[in-house]
Formats: sequence, C-alpha cells, structure tokens
Amino acid sequence: MERHMDGGNEWFDEPEDGTDEAMRDELVTGDELSASVIYEKCMALARNLWWTWHPEVSSLFRDLDPIRWRQLDHNPIALLREFTPKRLAVRAAEMVLFSRINYAYRRLKEYLAETQTWAATHAGVLGARPVAYFSAEFGLHESIPIYSGGLGVLSGDHIKSASGLGVPLVAVGLFYDQGYFKQHLDQHGYQQEEYLDTKVENLPMEPALAPDGTQVTVQIATRNGTLRAKVWLIHVGRVKLYLLDSNVDGNTPEDRELTSRLYGGDERTRIRQELLLGVGGVRALEALGIRPGVLHLNEGHSAFAPLEAIRQHMKRVGVPFEEAMHEIARQTVFTTHTPVPAGHDRFGGELVEEHLGPLRDELGLSHDQLMGLGRVEPQNGAEPFCMTVVGLKLSRYANAVSNLHGRITRRMWANLWPWRSEDEVPIGHITNGVHLPSWLAWQMRQLYDRHFPAGWIRRMGEPEVWQLVWNIDPGELWETHNTLKTLLLAFVRRRVSRQCRRRGESDEVVEAARNVLNPNALTIGFARRFATYKRATLLLRDIDRLARLVSSPDRPVQIIFAGKAHPKDEPGKQYIQQVANLRHDPRFANRVVFIEDYDINVCRHMVQGVDVWLNTPRRPLEASGTSGQKAVLNGALHLSVLDGWWAEAYDGTNGFAIGSGVNYANDEAADQADAESLFDVLENQVVPLFYDRDVDGLPRQWIRMMMSSISSLAWRFSAHRMVMDYVRHCYVPAAGGTSCWMPSRR
Repeated sequence: MERHMDGGNEWFDEPEDGTDEAMRDELVTGDELSASVIYEKCMALARNLWWTWHPEVSSLFRDLDPIRWRQLDHNPIALLREFTPKRLAVRAAEMVLFSRINYAYRRLKEYLAETQTWAATHAGVLGARPVAYFSAEFGLHESIPIYSGGLGVLSGDHIKSASGLGVPLVAVGLFYDQGYFKQHLDQHGYQQEEYLDTKVENLPMEPALAPDGTQVTVQIATRNGTLRAKVWLIHVGRVKLYLLDSNVDGNTPEDRELTSRLYGGDERTRIRQELLLGVGGVRALEALGIRPGVLHLNEGHSAFAPLEAIRQHMKRVGVPFEEAMHEIARQTVFTTHTPVPAGHDRFGGELVEEHLGPLRDELGLSHDQLMGLGRVEPQNGAEPFCMTVVGLKLSRYANAVSNLHGRITRRMWANLWPWRSEDEVPIGHITNGVHLPSWLAWQMRQLYDRHFPAGWIRRMGEPEVWQLVWNIDPGELWETHNTLKTLLLAFVRRRVSRQCRRRGESDEVVEAARNVLNPNALTIGFARRFATYKRATLLLRDIDRLARLVSSPDRPVQIIFAGKAHPKDEPGKQYIQQVANLRHDPRFANRVVFIEDYDINVCRHMVQGVDVWLNTPRRPLEASGTSGQKAVLNGALHLSVLDGWWAEAYDGTNGFAIGSGVNYANDEAADQADAESLFDVLENQVVPLFYDRDVDGLPRQWIRMMMSSISSLAWRFSAHRMVMDYVRHCYVPAAGGTSCWMPSRR
C-alpha cells in the first residue's frame, strides 16, 4: 500500500494490478496486456481536460519525462504518442506511478458518473434540455491554441465551472488549426507574428458523431455557394465542447482556410466565421440530436444563432416568424463584454445579403426587415448591421460582466428602448469570475488544505470558508508566496535568455538574461492584450521617475510585462516596442523585462508569483478584467484603476486603487491624472508597505492586506459563483423556471 499527497491531503490506495514492484517485474518479462491497460488509462486521462485543473494528475504526465513535458507545451497526448505502451509502463514502474495512475483514472470515472451535484438541486429544469453556450474562442489550456486572450479564457473557465457544478451544458465554438499567432520580438523590439499548423492528432479531439454513428457535418447555403464544416468534440470534465472546422472537402480553398486563424482576415472572413459559429453551431446541435432549452451567446460573434433557431422552430411547429422569434428570444441569454464602440462587429447590407440571404428567404423576411434586426434605428438605411444589436433584440436576458460595465452598457444601448429611462434599460450584470482550481498554485492549494475544512474546494463560493485564511500563520503565508515568486523568476530567466539566444545576441547578453530580476525586490506584473486603452505605457509617461523607482538601492522595484497586440494594431505594437526596449537603457536593464508569446502558461506563472498585479485601463473601458482575480487567489495584491471588477471589489484594505473612480473629459487628462496617481500610490503606499519589516523580516501589514484580499475577494470572483448566478438568474428562467432579476423584455 502506498502513501500519496493530493493537494496536501493524504490518501492510501491499493494498486489494482498488484504492487508497483510486481508490475515492474511483469513488464520486464513482457506483459503486453498490462502495458496496454496502463497506456489506455493514461490516454483516457489525457483526452478529458479534467486533468488540467487537477495538478496531481498533470504531475503524472510531467513525471514521465519532465524535459519533453515542457518542450511539448504540457501536452499529454503529444507526450504519450512518443511512448510505446511497453516503454510507458516500464517508465511508470521506474517512477512508481501505477497506483497514482489507477487512482486518477478511478477519480475521473467517479467524477463523470456523479449525480449529486449542485445543479441537480438547483437546475433540474435544464436536465432534459441543456444550455448551449456559444463563444468564438475557448481558453482551456496552453496546449490547445484556440484562444487569444481574456474572452477565451473566460469561456474556458465558464465551462470548467459548469462541469464542476454539474450544469447540463454543451459548448459550441470553432476549431482554428493555426490558432492565434505565436509572438516574437525582433532586435528592435517590434512584434513579429508566426502562425503554426496544429497537429490534430496531438489534441484531445475526436469526431463528433450523430445518433446513427456518422460524423456530423453541416452545410450553410449562401448567395455564392455552400459553406461546409465538420464537427469535433472535446471533453471538458462533464461538458462537451463542439468545434466546427471548415477545412473539409467540397469547400473552396478560401473556405477551407476560413477557420484556420482566430480573428484573422477581413470583414468578409469575419462574417463567414460568425455565420459558421452561429448558424452552423445550431445546425450541428440539431444533427447531434441535442435540442437546447437555453441559448447563451457569449459576445456578439454568435448572434446569428437565434436566427437559425427561429428557422428550425418555424419549420418544426409551423408558426410564423414573429411567433417563433418571441419563443426563441425567451430562451436566449446574451452577454456583452465590450464597452468600446469599435469592438462591436458591424457589416454592410451587401455582406449580410450575400451570407444570410438564403436563411432570410426561409424566415420569410425582406432584406430591410433582416437589416432592421441589426440596427438601432431599423429604418435607417445608412446604418450597418450590428451583431450586438441583433443579439440584444433576439434575447430576453442580457447582461454585462461587471457592475460598472452594466451601467456603461445600458447607456450605450439605451436608444434600443427609447421609451425607457437609462436605469430601466433591461440589461443587468453578472460579474466575471475565474475557475479557481485552474489558476490556484499547487503550493497555495496545499496551504489552504491545511487550514480550510476538508472538501473546501466544493465550497469555494462560500465566504465563510475564506475567512479561515486569517488562521494561517503570517510567516507560513509569506514563505509560500516567496516560493512561488522564486519559481516565477526562474521561469522568467529561462524565457528571457531563450529570447536573447533566438535573436542571436552575444553569450554575455544571454548569460546576463539568466540572472535578471532580484528575488528580494518588489515585483510587479502587467500582462494583457496591448490595446492602447489598457495603457501598458502609463508608467513610461515619467521615465525619470520610473527610473528612480526601480533603481532605489534599498527599496527596489522590478516589473514583468507580457502581452500581444493584434496584428493590425500598430499603436499597440509600438507600446510593446517601448516597453521591450527599456532593456537597452542601463537604468532598467535587469529590472524591467518583457516575456514574449503571452499565453495561459505565462499567465499562470505570473499571477502565481508576483507581489503586485498592475492594471491600468482608461476608465470605463475595462469591461471586467479577470487577470487580477487570478492573482488575488495566489496572494498577490491588486493595484488598479477603479474600473471593471475592481470598481466593485476595492474596499481600502484589500489592495490599492489608482485614482478615485472619476471619468475624465478627455483621454489626455485621464492619462495624466492616472499616471500621477499611480506613481503616488507606488511611492507612498505600495513600496513603503512592502519594505516595512519586523524583526523576523516579515512585512506584517503587507501580509495582513494579503489576507484581507483573499478573504474578501476569492469567493466573490470565482467562476463557480459566476455560473451559479447565470443558472439562477438566466438559465433557469429562460428554460421555463422561476426567478430572474433581469427584466424580461417583451
């Protein structure tokens, strides 16, 4: 019998096939059947993304070959494909892994079979007709590159929490075989994009099968031909994620490339992708035999879905468009994430007619009637078709993703309901949260396991659980945090030295990169999309003041930056260049670094290891901003403009605020005021508090603020709480249940 550690809790297990020693002897003599069983169990674990939020399972794969595990972007299928069953079993025997493999396999099976879930009690009405959750991207793990940033990671966290809660939900997206671009900076610090083909055989995907066992495909007629796609299936715990792929025979070369890249191409590419996601996604569910009771449109990219659902309802029931529209809208939830007007997709009448003309014919609508569904002013022929407008019009439950964002969104779209005051506009808010098991460092999980009640992870949305953080010894919390910080700095040094070597820089520069950053210095992290409104260069407005801050001999500060700019966002690329080239200034060398190719892996390291998480959006343009929530879970303190989620989270004791929550008349005034406030907070609050140490070398007041942050924020901004809010306030009433705080629009 073997003793193991699972998140800090001991467990004992009797191996199914005898002891590890006996198994090793069997395998050495050639027991191919036992080897095959072990291999299939490992592959079964790899093919369900449940493993991505269970570190004790991912460690199994890492222990098989730590070097290849890192080189393969932590992809267990790619790793397993490098082993034969016999060689895998021999390696597992050498590393004493059999008991752990058997135990993990049983846990997965038990998890999938469990019926006593939160949703079984609170969402029974969804059991017969599940939620269909549509999103243009899903950030599930760094080894599955079908996401670009926050929206995708939010979608991934949403379906992971739906799985954990047992919510009957299927997800629909697109499969991008080149994903989002890989980012490299050239010698001048300028972003270069590289697109790589993904090996489908190394992804946890399988063909989606119809009830008769055939591969599901869809077809969509347009005015200039038929668009075709096949459907893939990914298992995310209990949730099934279906991805449409246009790289199929019968499509034109242009259409075969349609789903190759995320957010690539022109307007015509975008509308065809969104046609495939919305109309094709609903048709795929029909072909799979899934008739959802709720459509959840995560952002306007999927807003064509209700039109196809209306068409199917008209055909099935024999009712006219107006009646079918009211029925489908009653079942539709629409979430908007974009407070920036330019961020809402708009298409001209010719593009709409080219792509939706055949569907319009089946709906019995004129061209003007269809265009009117996507216009704020239906009769205004000069107004383009807006995906957000059609999403709002064809849904009865609409929400923004934070309290402040809700206010901004109601103001943005108030003209859709001219007979109502702004406060009465029927758009509520559900603040985003993060999937705690995916982002919580294993070391912090162990710490919480020692001080929180058994099974606390199932109660992560309860505030009472998180109050127990106050029982943790301050020294223990600080030691755990510093362990994570050390791991982060080791990761940064590896990445920075590799960047220098790739650019062909000298051995001296590469060696210096292996020693960047000071483990004892206050470490600030900034990582997000380099859109200009996120103001990554706010600290650079006073470069001399920043130099004094980072080079202080007794209270130094260092900053780690990461993030991508959209390939067409030239100002965003220039922001990256400004930040990255600070390394050439002796005042900032080894104190300010830029990590290339920001992804889930880079984000995980950063949110788990920094002292402070910095967020500097131009208020009120940050819809929510969940990266800071991930950092809070791991003990980092949030330093942010009072925008997005921080506007409703900051209480004066649980982090730091930039500015006072004022919206300025122009961008220059806002930037100048916020830059001054940021420097003031750093110089007079953050730095003094961090370096105020007692006789034991502990920053007692800093640690107290860490505890205040964790206890007041971790439960409120979890994806479990978020999904429970969607279930109670949107999904259940949309499916015919009761209770919803967001007024139903009639």
